[in-house]
Amino acid sequence: MKKTINQLVLMSGLFVFIFVAQSFQTSRSDSSMDAISTSDKPEYFHLRPEIENAYGYTHAVKIGNSLKVSGAVSMDDEGNPTAVGDIEQQMKNCYADLEKILNHYGCTFDDVVVENIFTTNMNLMLEKSGYRAEIYKNHFPTGSWLGVTELALPEFMVEIELEVHISK
Repeated sequence: MKKTINQLVLMSGLFVFIFVAQSFQTSRSDSSMDAISTSDKPEYFHLRPEIENAYGYTHAVKIGNSLKVSGAVSMDDEGNPTAVGDIEQQMKNCYADLEKILNHYGCTFDDVVVENIFTTNMNLMLEKSGYRAEIYKNHFPTGSWLGVTELALPEFMVEIELEVHISK
């Protein structure tokens, strides 16, 4: 578990570094070093601040019109796994949390451009993946589905992360 937490912290830090670096590079209007405008400063959103601080990550970071959303898992507000053993309900719980984050930024699932799904049971995920058509009503985003041996806690069967383009 400690190894997984360390990996999550490392991945979160790397993610923020890359995201900030890319934002800075695209914020330059020419070869001179212009200051980052207020709209390009990272805006951090915590869905469950105490849990995120304990595990060392931020659930979403917005820079300009880009939003990166950390992987959502099926947990309650105290960080306890929910829907243990039920991958379809875990998916529904993940999408419910992701929708809260999208709503915070005035977005919908139509604004999602990348969706990456991590699962500990790919066969079952494929069997239950039809539920996604209820989420993505107009089009599916790009992304990857990855079979993994474990997620942050052994009860988690699925984790879903997003990248979003916010229309101005």
